[in-house]
Amino acid sequence: MHMPTRTAARATALATVLTLTLALPAGALAAPTSAASHPATVRDAAPNAEALRAALAGLPDGDATAALVRVGGTGGVWRGSAGVHDLTSGRAADPDARFRVGSTTKAVTAAVVLQLAAEGKVNLDRPARRYLPELIPAAYGQVTVRQLLNHTSGIPAADGLGTTFEEWYAHRFDRHSPREMVASATAKKPEFAPGAEQHYLNINYTVLGLLIERTTGHSYEHETARRVLAPLGMRNTYFPGTDPDIRGPHNHGYQAVTRADGTTEYRDVTVWGTTDSWAAGAMISTTADLERFLTALFRGRVVPQPQLKEMFTVPAGVRGATMSAGLQRYVTDDGTELWLKSGGRWGYNSVIAATRDLSRTLVYSVNSTDAKGQGMNPVAARIAQAAFTP
Repeated sequence: MHMPTRTAARATALATVLTLTLALPAGALAAPTSAASHPATVRDAAPNAEALRAALAGLPDGDATAALVRVGGTGGVWRGSAGVHDLTSGRAADPDARFRVGSTTKAVTAAVVLQLAAEGKVNLDRPARRYLPELIPAAYGQVTVRQLLNHTSGIPAADGLGTTFEEWYAHRFDRHSPREMVASATAKKPEFAPGAEQHYLNINYTVLGLLIERTTGHSYEHETARRVLAPLGMRNTYFPGTDPDIRGPHNHGYQAVTRADGTTEYRDVTVWGTTDSWAAGAMISTTADLERFLTALFRGRVVPQPQLKEMFTVPAGVRGATMSAGLQRYVTDDGTELWLKSGGRWGYNSVIAATRDLSRTLVYSVNSTDAKGQGMNPVAARIAQAAFTP
């Protein structure tokens, strides 16, 4: 199999790489619309099977080795997969495979925090320092739980392991303590006053993971399983802890690396530790489980309605803000408002996305060969456009 040469990987720090993922028609970021204003073509049409099949055609290629897609909604459903399980055997990709969901994890973390808020155990307007006084220094004493949820805290990123893929690869089995990461971040000066700006960073959700542990007396992994995974029957979803492997059936992930002679190596990056991302991005799941979570969440079966509005509210008065509590708002050219969460770990990109009324939903995993590169993976972009095009 021939795969075209790619340019060198343009990897960036894990804390800053994932911003907006759905690359739909140009100029798509616009003023938000109400759920009732979705065009009938989006609300009622069946998924465009021809466009979706075309989006997956030709895999594996230089951009991705596999893709798993689930589209749903009131107009019907579509399921598809393409590519290979691994480049060595060349056998077909497993459509039910587990994969690293990356920052899609944040939607689950936010849901647990909002459940705690509904139970009166967490006050979203209270400073996080009230819950973690020994961990959050006075310089960050005014940062509220809500500001952690919507990335307006001003807490900078923890120290990274490098700025290139090779540097990260060399440290892929390093183990990281959430407390040490928070201490590293809060030892620095604030990026901005709490609530003044929005900067999407993993550190906010690392703090929230520790807050969950403090307020419940249980591990983060125990609480997410008890409150979200088990009730929804997400049997193929788990947190790997210090295990760098993906347990159970999975398709391999690869990173395109340019050799000294200009040719491209597709390096297997399936086995990789994720303690650096923890409550911000370590979860492993399947498209079926993520679709189950997405629909249950939007229907109010995971977070009570009074708190659920936090997930569909972008902070007011913050220029350019698109992130809410655990989700992100995206508005297409035709006025369709989508709520989504993207994720990326080396070798894997994922998305959960839907209209607020669930008239159209999308879940995908793309085994991207440059999952941390600048811009959206071309295969993922084709899938997103096909999913939300009548």
